[in-house]
Amino acid sequence: MEKIKGIFLIVMGAMLWGATGPLMEFILENTGMTVSFMLTIRLLVAGLAILLFLVATKKSIFPIWRSAHWRRQLIIFSVLGMLGLQFSFVTAINVSNAVFATLLQFLGPIFIVIFLSIKLRTWPPKYQLLGIMGTFFGLFLLLTNFSFDSLLVSTEAIIWGVMLGVTFAIYTLHPVALMNEWGVLVVVGWGMLVGGAILGITTFVWNSEEWVLLLNINTSLWMVVLIFFGTIAFILFLSSMKYISPVLTSILSSIEPLTAMVISIIVFHTTLGLWQALGVFIMLGCVTWLSIVGEKAESYNNE
Repeated sequence: MEKIKGIFLIVMGAMLWGATGPLMEFILENTGMTVSFMLTIRLLVAGLAILLFLVATKKSIFPIWRSAHWRRQLIIFSVLGMLGLQFSFVTAINVSNAVFATLLQFLGPIFIVIFLSIKLRTWPPKYQLLGIMGTFFGLFLLLTNFSFDSLLVSTEAIIWGVMLGVTFAIYTLHPVALMNEWGVLVVVGWGMLVGGAILGITTFVWNSEEWVLLLNINTSLWMVVLIFFGTIAFILFLSSMKYISPVLTSILSSIEPLTAMVISIIVFHTTLGLWQALGVFIMLGCVTWLSIVGEKAESYNNE
């Protein structure tokens, strides 16, 4: 029964998170809102909501700031992890589309493997090398539709896609000790709030002429839906980890880009060529295979 509950939570969380990509694309295209303004509002409101929820449930949220070590680690996570990932994701959507950005996010595990290999000064195992090569082959098909004449997305989109993979690796690896010490919601809540505050300060958000856009009922409603979907999706994802294994979580998370793809096809009439569609399934298959084989290898080594 608990496994079914975990599957339900991750499926709903992945679908909601997958829906946020096309929703952000819709907002950027139809409201005149910029990436920095939209993301500042989203991070500030979501971060504040999580922290207020913790306070309402009698959880302590301020002790993490009393230690210089943890304060420094939290700021690094807030800027390079939380803000870096969110900004590169939304910008990748803005310069390409939600489908490409969501799929490029799945390159994150590849950068994690590369980072750990450099840190440990050793080559990745053969299964990881095969998985990496397979993933990049799938990416090649996605970006070119197996045509060597030209790319189907801009160089700028590819650059932001690479940044997305790098920041995903930082977002995944850096806060492990933080979350073990202080809890996931405390770290994520502060990460969103600090990241949003820093982005707002650097862009002088208080002087922005875009505040008037929020006076439009439809724009404000879409922003509320975006913030709600993103926050609930994250909570559902975290809750699922209590009931199912990381491997099953990784496999079911592939619903996220598929959801983004279906919504984009319906709303934006986004189309993929035959080779592009094959590339998508190769990428998802290789990342899932890396997760499965990686956990088996880790379990074997720990025996």
